[in-house]
Amino acid sequence: MNKSDIENLKQKFDSERMFDVIKDFPGQVKHAIEIGRQSPKFSSKPETNNIAILGMGGSAIGGSMLKSYFSALDGAGHLNINVFRNYRLPKHIDRTYSVLVCSYSGNTEETLSAMEDARRVTEKIYCITSGGKLKSIAESGNLPVAIIPGGFQPRCALAYSIFPLIYIFINNGLISRESISTTENAIEELEPLLAKRAAEYSDFNSPENKALNLAKNLFRTIPVIYSAEERLDSINIRWRNQIQENAKNPAFGGFLPEMNHNEVNGWTITENGLPLSAVSNFSAIILRDAADNPRISLRYEFLRSILNGKVKDIIELEGEGKHLLTRMIDLVYLADWVSYYLALLNKTNPTPIPMITDLKKLLEQN
Repeated sequence: MNKSDIENLKQKFDSERMFDVIKDFPGQVKHAIEIGRQSPKFSSKPETNNIAILGMGGSAIGGSMLKSYFSALDGAGHLNINVFRNYRLPKHIDRTYSVLVCSYSGNTEETLSAMEDARRVTEKIYCITSGGKLKSIAESGNLPVAIIPGGFQPRCALAYSIFPLIYIFINNGLISRESISTTENAIEELEPLLAKRAAEYSDFNSPENKALNLAKNLFRTIPVIYSAEERLDSINIRWRNQIQENAKNPAFGGFLPEMNHNEVNGWTITENGLPLSAVSNFSAIILRDAADNPRISLRYEFLRSILNGKVKDIIELEGEGKHLLTRMIDLVYLADWVSYYLALLNKTNPTPIPMITDLKKLLEQN
């Protein structure tokens, strides 16, 4: 497949120009950082380290990434961060919690419902949205709110989901000076790397286009994505979600070491069991990190030996950079491009999400 083939697929199926949105992600990151740095503070500093983040789908993944990052960051590991994707808050959430409400549209029914629970138990509520009901509630209730630009699919506004969140913690003194410095250094490292990636991954004509080559490897397969639960759990989920929503392609995954205690046995193929042909249409993606526990690295080797000869391909990926945040975003950006090119190969428009849209219509009618 050459440049003209991809260009023809792009012209035919990318009518809403997701290519341009993804290519401009470095610019989105810069803008999101500006919004975060200028975001208002809580009216008074939170009294405890208990944080609840409310959101769904693309609006929640930023919270999950933040939790993964802060859990591994010196000077931030004291935070008790939980991400809730539901209509109700758990009963243990009380006045000691600060609640961050994330809804890109401002109209996500599950998030708005959970927010009502939050307002009954705590005054520490902060909103991130582009508008809708959530903005109105925040303004009428005199709640701090970070306003982000509208007009994107929520999954295409990832920078606006994570960087304002990071700066809420920085601006309110919830993480140490050391961790703030580390985060700022990571952001400084990230910006030129993303510019480099945008140039590499958008070039159809380059045989070195890693994203396009990965999409070709995954074409007509079901990706199964594995990573350590530490650090890359949210990145693993993001990979699955982007493939599912952009490429309209099933994708599954699991975390190490837990999957070594159950799921790994499912790959055992015998003559009397699941035929080998059933799993030969799977591809395995292993997401690794420079700071993975050595025992996890050993488990990856064992996993490779189990999968070898069964799945179509085994692909190992690792983000670039000295800092964890840089490496996380690097892997996320690759997922955006891979899922985009896979959508074109699948001859589908990467922007619409028809099943989700139909479900929302059904819920609105009942």
